[in-house]
Amino acid sequence: MPQGLVHEPIAKDLPRLVENRRSNQAIDDGPHDPQDYQHTVPQHQQVGARLMTPLILTRYTIVSALGKGLTETYQALRNRRSGLRPCDFEDVGITTYIGRVDDVEDVFLGGGATSAELERFDCRNNRLALLALQQDGFIQAAIEARERYGAHRVAVILGSSTSGILETEHAYNRRNPATGALPSAYLTSHRYTHNMFSSAHFVRTYLGLRGPAMVISTACSSSAKAFATAARFIEAGFCDAAVVGGVDSLCLTILYGFASLGLTSCAPCRPCDVNRNGLTLGESAGFALLEKSEEAGRPGAVALLGYGESCDGYHMSHPHPEGTGAIKAMHAALLRSALTPGDIDYIHLHGTATKSNDSIEDTAIHSVFGPSTLCSSTKGWTGHTLGAAGVTGAVIAAMCLTHSFVPGTLNTTRIDPSLCSHVMMENREQQVRRVLSNSFGFGGNNCSLIFGTV
Repeated sequence: MPQGLVHEPIAKDLPRLVENRRSNQAIDDGPHDPQDYQHTVPQHQQVGARLMTPLILTRYTIVSALGKGLTETYQALRNRRSGLRPCDFEDVGITTYIGRVDDVEDVFLGGGATSAELERFDCRNNRLALLALQQDGFIQAAIEARERYGAHRVAVILGSSTSGILETEHAYNRRNPATGALPSAYLTSHRYTHNMFSSAHFVRTYLGLRGPAMVISTACSSSAKAFATAARFIEAGFCDAAVVGGVDSLCLTILYGFASLGLTSCAPCRPCDVNRNGLTLGESAGFALLEKSEEAGRPGAVALLGYGESCDGYHMSHPHPEGTGAIKAMHAALLRSALTPGDIDYIHLHGTATKSNDSIEDTAIHSVFGPSTLCSSTKGWTGHTLGAAGVTGAVIAAMCLTHSFVPGTLNTTRIDPSLCSHVMMENREQQVRRVLSNSFGFGGNNCSLIFGTV
């Protein structure tokens, strides 16, 4: 048993821990019964979850097919305007829709005294990252954190599933016809573009940061896990603040790969619909600046309250049919934040619109929360942004908290009657205090994040 993890009955521990959020006592990741709703988690090994001190999202931003920055994103959600369109990416010959970000091709990474250093990072993924950094005053907030703590005390922890793979695809198309050799320019640029560390390397270089840096690649949970990792880094004293988030951009491998698996829809995706027939791929980039509440706390600020992670490893691409890994992740997030299922006002679903994934996530949510907690998927707006799905969900969760707003499930016309959770189709105006956001990836890489206001 890991040091510091104490397995005790949850019913005895939880009231005490709710009263003392800053306690470092750990509690058992076992079942509990909010609002008299009885549920159990069969065949699960119990997992300890240490209470965490809330971390403030001092600044956050997002760029996706919905628009650039928080205002455009919120207006698109509020007006139920989807960002999905027929696939027009390069010469892709697939009948499908995509969530493509406009103007990425026009972004210039150079300029100023560091122009040559930045230009070597030039690729679609890093252009998309820069586009997001430029929104909502994020760059200035990161600079202020650098000045407050020192460049070596601000980490950069991001998620991405494919990084700059498009540059490698283009390089293969430009191979020497006689020898098959890749272009020489690509051989020197690979470490700054396709290399998985590329996005963190670029962001820390652009922002002048020198703290710990890494990129997590766990498929669709990547940028959600960046929040969890940053929380551990701050708790361990490796850094005082962290730029977290993720970026994933469209590429040929992803579009053709998902199509070959039979997972893409020829129309805009319809999460949780009885006639759903596949996902819609998209791209996005988002960032948040995480700091300790005593340094950045203010009334009404959005905070990361808890996180939960699991890896069930059931299958390379298919989640466990009983949702065991998802259940573990959600339980751990609740326990780490000292909350019960009844404390969650809204669940932002992973909700990819494939038959199996929506059904299995529903099974997991019903097991933990029962039939009453509001939930919805926003993939009908943005598409599935893969490694950036976690940060996209995090920013949408933050907007729910600050705007007293819950988005419905766009494009869905009839909820699958086999689903047991309370899936919303229409937007709703209501006070939201706490949101759980799910991100589930290939290989059973699961992450659940809980956000609330302080």
